[in-house]
Amino acid sequence: MSLRSAIGDGLVIARRNLIKVKRVPDVLVFVLLSPIMFVLLFAYVFGSAIDIPGGSYREFLMAGIFGQTVVFGATFTGAGLAEDMQRGIIDRFRSLPMSRAAVVFGRTASDVVYNLISLTIMALTGLIVGWRIRGSLLDALLGFLMLLLFSYSVSWVMALVGLSVPSPEVVNNATFIVIFPITFIANTFVPAESLPTVLRVFAEWNPISSLVQATRELFGNIPPGTPEPTAWPLQNPVLYSLFWSALIIAIFAPLAVRRYVRVAKKS
Repeated sequence: MSLRSAIGDGLVIARRNLIKVKRVPDVLVFVLLSPIMFVLLFAYVFGSAIDIPGGSYREFLMAGIFGQTVVFGATFTGAGLAEDMQRGIIDRFRSLPMSRAAVVFGRTASDVVYNLISLTIMALTGLIVGWRIRGSLLDALLGFLMLLLFSYSVSWVMALVGLSVPSPEVVNNATFIVIFPITFIANTFVPAESLPTVLRVFAEWNPISSLVQATRELFGNIPPGTPEPTAWPLQNPVLYSLFWSALIIAIFAPLAVRRYVRVAKKS
């Protein structure tokens, strides 16, 4: 099939996944409530305990929560595909005259919408607790687009995981073990400079840190007088984040599609 047909079929699958929310409203509730809980918890519990010289911890915090939430949000892709496999829906898709890439593409595309809703709710909650965008509107939009792009790239990793494990529960448990430390050993909630030496080096080269640093800069949430980062990724966070997003997609998108084809043949 042509690329145009594959994209068209993928959009149909994406629409199917979004319509599914009406029948399983619990998914939408999680998408809406989880970001609010994270923002309020960190803003009020840690807001007075962590000092950001020359700035507000709540403004420092928001980019970190944005980064962590969109990465965790990408796990919807893996869980959704694992659930479709478990319920035999993949067999139905296999019998249809559609592109083999459409199912995986549609799943990753629909989860961008989930993350967009999540980011919107988080941003509104952040504004309520005192977060402000200090940069230009264009820079802010670029910041949100970077978050969505990075999340989209991670969703291809989750797609491969979801097609390789027997159940959604395994996806959730396996990804949590990996994603949780990666998002915390970064500059998400505390400055990387405050971490012990080994963890600091890891955090400085962690793509989550560059994503968070890039969004902080684009939102204008870097306090005046903040020392320039010494690590190259944090000196060039936008470039480093785009590099990782492109690399992850280039590696895992073909692997996920190939894995889906194999799974469909065995079904």
